[in-house]
Amino acid sequence: MKKIFLTLSLFSLIVSCNDDFVDIKPEGAIEATDFFKTEEDAMKATNAIYSFLRSWENTGFPAQYVFGVTGDDVEKGSNPGDASFINAYDNFSFTISDDGVNGYWIGQWQAVGRANQVITNVPNIEMNATLKNRLIAEAKMLRAYFYFNLVRIYGGVPIFDGLQTNYNIPRNSAAEVYAFIVKDLTEASEVLPTSYGAADLGRVTKGGALGLLSKVYLYMKDYQKAYDTSNLVIGMGYSLDPDFNHLFRPAGEFGTESVFEVNCGCSAEFGGSQYAEVQGVRNQFGWGFFTPTQALEDAFEPGDIRKEFTILREGETTLEGDLIKKGDPQAGNTWSQKVYVPTSLNNNACGYGSIQNLRILRFADILLINAEAANELGNTGVAITNINKVRLRANLGETPATSQSALRLAIWQERRVELAMEMDRFPDLVRTGQAETFLGPLGFQKGKNELFPIPLNAIISSNNILTQNPGYN
Repeated sequence: MKKIFLTLSLFSLIVSCNDDFVDIKPEGAIEATDFFKTEEDAMKATNAIYSFLRSWENTGFPAQYVFGVTGDDVEKGSNPGDASFINAYDNFSFTISDDGVNGYWIGQWQAVGRANQVITNVPNIEMNATLKNRLIAEAKMLRAYFYFNLVRIYGGVPIFDGLQTNYNIPRNSAAEVYAFIVKDLTEASEVLPTSYGAADLGRVTKGGALGLLSKVYLYMKDYQKAYDTSNLVIGMGYSLDPDFNHLFRPAGEFGTESVFEVNCGCSAEFGGSQYAEVQGVRNQFGWGFFTPTQALEDAFEPGDIRKEFTILREGETTLEGDLIKKGDPQAGNTWSQKVYVPTSLNNNACGYGSIQNLRILRFADILLINAEAANELGNTGVAITNINKVRLRANLGETPATSQSALRLAIWQERRVELAMEMDRFPDLVRTGQAETFLGPLGFQKGKNELFPIPLNAIISSNNILTQNPGYN
């Protein structure tokens, strides 16, 4: 008999697929059928989904080389021999058997599983009805986020709506997955609050659900809905942080620009994250991975203050007073400043940078989504207004672009420099049809590398029900 266990020490939901060991109950674990009984259980299970957001799979290596290194703004970093397997993502030589391809796939499905546990089991708990509905809505928004990650990287994937008795089902089409995401986000947005008190910062909000929905519509090329939905978010009171450096420092967390942000505070319960550590200055703050490329350096216009607040350089002294030391000459001399945590604020109890939050969706992104959608609908005036809001914060003049075609390129360029090193570049290049132009010299093959392969292990485990993406064998 197969069993599902919920390990309380990690709030981790484990679904086993091997009859040889499924009946071995992990120490300190409770069967799921004995767990979802109380309001406290509902809260713990929902928190298990949030704990994934700060996990290694979502903030450490896997997400960084799947979404980051595959773009032209980020390269492996560190010294050449350190984690050399990441080079496969720099040059698009990864295969169906690559551990990273498989690892990211497994992690996202684990997160989907956690969300489905809440969505399925919490409705049956006798508890405060308002809180119950909110927790289910939180789980739906987070499930939508995980599916958005999956569909952008792997294309159409199986849709698991609730707990399954059979996980070996065929892939749904990408269109079906997007429709499922839209349904989850729409339903979540109707229930989620616009804000929380200090104790619940980091829980998803109505603005977060609508903001993510507007981005999903942009990927679907449903520009009218992307425009209308992003307008709803614009009307909710968000604003750009006037100080781009402050925006990414601990003092800027959950500020006016925060639409969807992962709370990574160091605590006994969660222990921070390694998001900043893996990218921090090598031999001073971290491991030195996922560093800016020369192409990114060259992408900024003269006078753009975002360049120096995005790229941290050897020998500079930060505004917070840290001297960036010279290190391993083979490991490069620039790093991401967006993950930098000043020494004076670091919490050593959880390792360097463990308090650094992950900004998944910022108001600047919403403005650029709105500008792109408006431009595609022929409303160049609105597009110009919103792109200029982002540019003026960067100490740049207004965009010189006036025609629809020129504005399209200007908005895409603005996304590149505004969201640099925030894991948007590769999927942006794919969705806009620019991937071959920018990534072809790095090894990108049109018709193949728009998607990652379905992992070989997953195909074998499905008894070959899962089919492979084009170009992989």
